[in-house]
Amino acid sequence: MKNFKFILGVGVFAAASFFFLSADHIDAPAVQGGTSDITDFYAFQGEDSNNLVFVANVQGLLSPSATASASFDENVMIEFNIDNTGDNVEDLVIQAIPRDGKMYFFGPVAPGTTGLSSTVIGSGPQTVVDITAYGSTPVVQTTAGISAFAGPRDDPFFFDFAQYSAIIGGTASGFNNPGSDTFAGTNVMSIVIEVPKSMIGGSGTINTWVESKSKS
Repeated sequence: MKNFKFILGVGVFAAASFFFLSADHIDAPAVQGGTSDITDFYAFQGEDSNNLVFVANVQGLLSPSATASASFDENVMIEFNIDNTGDNVEDLVIQAIPRDGKMYFFGPVAPGTTGLSSTVIGSGPQTVVDITAYGSTPVVQTTAGISAFAGPRDDPFFFDFAQYSAIIGGTASGFNNPGSDTFAGTNVMSIVIEVPKSMIGGSGTINTWVESKSKS
């Protein structure tokens, strides 16, 4: 796997600091819901304050029936990029690649190349977890201080799209409390990895973004 080449597929989100979330559920029809369509990116301090958690969700707006048959695309890699020097260029990557019912995580490790193309890096930490089946107890694998999960989850992002449309259209002045969750009852395919901060480095603030990349 070390020499597989990937090119940029769909979806890039950028972030800074130790807590961040971003969402992008509604894309062009050719992209929306696809196996490389990133719906959410979260980066935050773990329950263990010595750790950082990175979460990428793909394939948004899955109904329960569609979730039962949903799977990760073996031709798509999800890559978490981490800049710990403030120059907006990735110093570390965490790569997630599905194979035969498992999710293989590589990193954090220095990338072989930066930018839009990537080579799978097999020299750093490696974590492998069984992909959790829909409706099953979540499977979490911890190896050398790194914990990982992959599988379907209820969409965690709350957004009142109808009220947002009303605000944009000038017929409402603000959101309601609590509002209506547009994504209630839908699921995503989630990739989660928790790593010690000591593996990330830097002086306290990092820039992080996620990409989905297709095998060339």
